[in-house]
Amino acid sequence: MQKIPATVITGFLGAGKTTMIRNLLSNAGGKKIALIINEFGDLGVDGDVLKGCGAEACTEDDIIELNNGCICCTVADDFIPTMEKLLARDVKPDHIVIETSGLALPQPLVAAFNWPGIKTAVTVDGVVTVVDSAAVAAGRFADDHDALDAQRKEDEGLDHESPIEELFEDQLTAADLIVLNKTDLLDAAAIQSVRDAVNAATSRKPKMIEARNGEIPASVLLGLGVGTESDIENRKSHHELEHEGAPHDHDHDEFESFIVELGALKDAGAFVEALKPVIDRHDILRLKGFADVAGKPMRLVIQAVGSRIETYFDRPWAPGEARATRLVVIGLHDEMDDVAIAAEIESLG
Repeated sequence: MQKIPATVITGFLGAGKTTMIRNLLSNAGGKKIALIINEFGDLGVDGDVLKGCGAEACTEDDIIELNNGCICCTVADDFIPTMEKLLARDVKPDHIVIETSGLALPQPLVAAFNWPGIKTAVTVDGVVTVVDSAAVAAGRFADDHDALDAQRKEDEGLDHESPIEELFEDQLTAADLIVLNKTDLLDAAAIQSVRDAVNAATSRKPKMIEARNGEIPASVLLGLGVGTESDIENRKSHHELEHEGAPHDHDHDEFESFIVELGALKDAGAFVEALKPVIDRHDILRLKGFADVAGKPMRLVIQAVGSRIETYFDRPWAPGEARATRLVVIGLHDEMDDVAIAAEIESLG
């Protein structure tokens, strides 16, 4: 029996994974795609956005959401049973696409494809790592190493790189294809600096391509034919290398998320503009969700990566659906003052 190919799409918070998948579903060339989505945070924004895209290649029944934590930590409890149910269907998908949380390590997920019962039926066609080129150019993943070294000398417990930089490198190390997304926001010199930064972040050198708005042909993303699960030993994360051979747990204690709920927005444009300094002031990594705009029949999607904010109306509110504004906020645990941030955002509504 021919194995079903699966593509793992990873990348840091706000890199553009969901947008790229929306484009993929709209141009799937007749392939029937099953989609597994994992998010960090209790509000399933990405899954809801993709369910509303109306693509024939992937119906709502083909979209499975895993919201019990980052998929890299819940492989046995969530991912394996989900795959087993998917493979037990009478009508099998032509291709499986898995969107990981922006905070997930791809390595444990790829290793799970060697699980008995999965390995014989599915193969990892390839790992695609999406990079927010504008964030890399702005130095989001390049920390002050001198300052970190000084901190480590004072505190022997600080033996890691920064959690953001480390995760960025791990996601690149797992890649078979790296997509430099959002290159339309940069000039040629800045794009080259991003290429240099990405090359410096991993010893592996997978193919690298540029993209705007996640627009990559399905023929490029699907059909890599790598069989990545057989090469996972060569793509170990920082966490695996640090605990080589020893029992250990992986967690995401460095990151935190919470939800802010508001009523209808009187002026969506003014709300977004007022939101930018709040994001900057608290160094919020990611903010996303849906808004109820007074007098508008459609739901507003709000997507923020740092203070870069995108908004668009995606679909009408359904009959009987409770209209509300709900936003998930994600940042570093030590730098997040949930009460203060929530109060500031609530005051903008």
